Amino acid sequence: MTDRYEGKPFLRLLDSYVLDAIGHLDEAHATWLIAAEPNFRHDFGETGGWREIVEARMQFPPGMAAAIRELWDKGRAKAQAAGIEPQPGHFVVQFVDTNFPH
Repeated sequence: MTDRYEGKPFLRLLDSYVLDAIGHLDEAHATWLIAAEPNFRHDFGETGGWREIVEARMQFPPGMAAAIRELWDKGRAKAQAAGIEPQPGHFVVQFVDTNFPH
């Protein structure tokens, strides 16, 4: 199995952004992201917090996180109606890989 983030440091931030948008970013990872913000600003040449860095690099429009959450909520409701509990990690990978090929 290959490491999804090998040679793709920004992909980890993008995945984290989507996970945060759907309300499934765990506290430990959120704390690490905030602590690493100075490194992200240096590495990616952006300003602001980690979320703002993702939004700037991806040129996301205002409200992108809310749009991602809406998509998750609608898809989750449909899946649950069919007796399936969707997995946040699978959603993140599918969403990012489909919409932002890397």
